[in-house]
Amino acid sequence: MRSLPIRLRLTLWHFSMFASAAVLICLASYWMLQRSLNATEYHDLQERAEDVQLILTHAGPASSLDQLRAEFAAFYTYKDDGKYLQVRDDQGNWLFRSRRLAAANPTLPSSDHLPSAGRISEFHQDDDLVRVLSYVVTANGRKYEVTTGLSLDRPLLLLSRFRTNMLLLTPAVILLAGFGGHFMSRKALLPVALLAAEAQRINECNLDHRLPVPDSKDELSALSSTLNNMLERIDKAFTSVRTFTGNASHELRTPISLLRTEIEVALYRPREEEEYRAILGRLHEETVRMTSLVENLLSLARADGGAETIVLAPIRLDALFSQVAETWKNATIQAMLDFRIEMPESDLVVLADISGIRRMLSILLDNACKYTPPGGVVTLRATAAGGHVEIFVQDSGIGIDPAYNERVFDRFFRAPTSGPLPPGSGLGLSLARWIAQRHGTQLCLESAPGHGSCFSFSLERSNRALQPIPDSPMETRSEKVVSAPTRASLFHDVEVK
Repeated sequence: MRSLPIRLRLTLWHFSMFASAAVLICLASYWMLQRSLNATEYHDLQERAEDVQLILTHAGPASSLDQLRAEFAAFYTYKDDGKYLQVRDDQGNWLFRSRRLAAANPTLPSSDHLPSAGRISEFHQDDDLVRVLSYVVTANGRKYEVTTGLSLDRPLLLLSRFRTNMLLLTPAVILLAGFGGHFMSRKALLPVALLAAEAQRINECNLDHRLPVPDSKDELSALSSTLNNMLERIDKAFTSVRTFTGNASHELRTPISLLRTEIEVALYRPREEEEYRAILGRLHEETVRMTSLVENLLSLARADGGAETIVLAPIRLDALFSQVAETWKNATIQAMLDFRIEMPESDLVVLADISGIRRMLSILLDNACKYTPPGGVVTLRATAAGGHVEIFVQDSGIGIDPAYNERVFDRFFRAPTSGPLPPGSGLGLSLARWIAQRHGTQLCLESAPGHGSCFSFSLERSNRALQPIPDSPMETRSEKVVSAPTRASLFHDVEVK
């Protein structure tokens, strides 16, 4: 079932609220008026009974029955005989009885069963409804029963007119409630409509535009701030994509141009076999570099799209480090570096994704070898720290200015050095940080110019059953550089900063 629009729902809610309030006010007003009339009638009847008490008290205790009858007759026969009044003593003798009450002769309770506040009763006489109060008064030590009444024609007429007016006024109030609900819903949703109109103006060309934030500090201002934060994230994502695309195009253009130039030069004239072999070696080196660059770009694209998966499993660090050492043995020897592995405990087991950790260690070791002069030291170290294991990749290379400690993890950024930059595209450390984050840790850097660099991260320690470590699918560095055994070509398998 399709839900109603918010504006219509707000209108219905406001209409229901105002209409219900109007009906409740009418009912409450009618009840209060009726209650007020009943209280007024009771006090009027009680005052009449108290007037009778004054007459009896004034007559004195020595007055006989005939004297009391004569006095009541003189006072009420011509003045209040048209009303309802009767008085009798505790012996049942009538002192006075008006013609109306005598003609009606209603059945009234006896004085023995009357409460101190009297008792209200009603009866019909012709077309009139009469309300009477049976009340006991005391005068000169004797009790008298006083019954006084009045017609309810005027109160009932007043209630009838009030009820008629309410019935005529209630539809008008309900109609006004409908218009008021519609107006209030439009007024309440107007800022939302303005925000929606402003948001519709934003596209991929003006993502730097922001929505206005009201000063009211209410839900609308919170909504505007939330949308602005979302636009800022989208703007950064678009900027990152544009920058990534531009940098990737620039990085690919250089090797492609070099390949084209080398091929055109080779085709320009016939050459000796050694010249062709040298040209093919350079072309092979560039294609390897392009392949590595494209693989890193693909990995980052898959990571951004959520296609890369991380499967955590228990891994023995000593076995992993042994495989890494075997893979990097020839490369570090050719680079004239001292490669060391330090692990105080041989039975360390961590939860990690084997392929992800291998790739991250390869990136960090390749980065360390590139920026460490011959004769330097590259160390792979692991230490236990409570429920975690800290892993360090440290070198004695040229180091990095602390101002670039965070920027080195940006894509395509390469920290400036005093000499020429080694081959690379600046994607490795960005990919390594992503792998670390997927493992629930952070890749940290400590470095200073001339004092080397140290990358570190921690992994959760595990006591579960171990997963056997498969053989590394990577080729050794010595097998990949047979065509160009130079120091710069040793590290083109994984492009890093």
